Amino acid sequence: MKILIRGARLIDATQKLDKVGDLCIAAGRVIGVDRTPEGFTPNRTIDAQGLIVAPGLVDLSARLREPGFEYLATLESEMAAAVAGGVTSLACPPDTDPTLDEPGLVEMLKYRAQGLNQCRVFPIGALTAGLEGQRITEMAELRDAGCLGFSQAMRPIADTQVLARALAYAATFNFCVWLQPQDAHLGHGGFAHDGEVASRLGLAAIPVTAETVAIATILLLMRETGARVHFCRISSARGLDMIHEARKEGLPVTCDVGVHHLHLSEMDIGWFDSNCHLSPPLRSIRDRDALRAAACNGLIDAICSDHSPVDEDTKQVPFAESSIGATGLELLLPLTLKWGKERGLGLGETLERVTAKPAQILGIAAGTLQEGSLADICIFDPNAEWKVEAASIVSQGKNTPFLGYNMQGRVQYTLVGGQLIFDRSPKNNKNA
Repeated sequence: MKILIRGARLIDATQKLDKVGDLCIAAGRVIGVDRTPEGFTPNRTIDAQGLIVAPGLVDLSARLREPGFEYLATLESEMAAAVAGGVTSLACPPDTDPTLDEPGLVEMLKYRAQGLNQCRVFPIGALTAGLEGQRITEMAELRDAGCLGFSQAMRPIADTQVLARALAYAATFNFCVWLQPQDAHLGHGGFAHDGEVASRLGLAAIPVTAETVAIATILLLMRETGARVHFCRISSARGLDMIHEARKEGLPVTCDVGVHHLHLSEMDIGWFDSNCHLSPPLRSIRDRDALRAAACNGLIDAICSDHSPVDEDTKQVPFAESSIGATGLELLLPLTLKWGKERGLGLGETLERVTAKPAQILGIAAGTLQEGSLADICIFDPNAEWKVEAASIVSQGKNTPFLGYNMQGRVQYTLVGGQLIFDRSPKNNKNA
């Protein structure tokens, strides 16, 4: 399939590209950026005047809920949500049922995902068997099966000896360990940030020290083992300070933030809004502002959706009993654009946090429009306004703190490997 994307504003941070021009695609790859190769005759032309053409988004955390939680969502529903949000590559955490702790399970997931011909799925393997924090998995075998990193998802390892051995094992093979820093004891039994709102509502709290103690422990073990660590879902200003010092020291650390945490704080819980029950918890306004600044100055490497579809019934209960999580795949682009605009960033810098930077962390060839690269492309209208409603969300999970909000910026087309996978036109897309 040869495709000509005509008259778009081309944005690519890897090339410092920001200009109006055409993009040519053939055999699944970009073959012409602002130029038409000799003899190129397209099978299809997309008129993209007034639209932005950018690399497909790369999401570092999207729960697809398979295997084991198909009643919450399916691969079909969530991969359709991904391409509707312009996400062409995503990493899925290992907290499925059964967990992704055996090569056969990883291979099965990849085979199922590939058969659906939607976005690219990159599993993150379990760091310990069953995520129980007791026995280290066979990481080398999981890597051979397709895992690009190893994680405990939201289940911290309480035994620091096990964590030390896991980091030492990973360092031996230069594997990256993905850890959401939360002390297993300080954060146990809490539901909201240890601040004004938790006190007012009588909610058991999760202090910032639950994050900082975990970060301190991980950094000390990194120095001993030489392991590479990616910190997932940083939530506090103090945690950022510790990562900044580690970077200055030369430790191989990267980190990301959930897009919800760039816009919301503990105040948004209001009167027990369970859509704001997230992990890590929404923290203080000061913490939120520190996250926004750190994503801007590069201390935070990437922004992710932290997509976690849940059942409606599990949100219609008291806050402390509600399920953790919110849908995010289709909101990643507009919320990132909103953050970038509010911080005064150019489109290239803004989109880099959800394209090139997360691709580098995953170690995949994505997040660029360079000639010869895979034609994974997001085409969006930066001025399109839409309202977040259950009916407008493709994901099976409809729960989000942004229900009823007006968003600006919406995906019109998504291409994966040079194939037009998503088209916003109702005649071409049943999910439009």
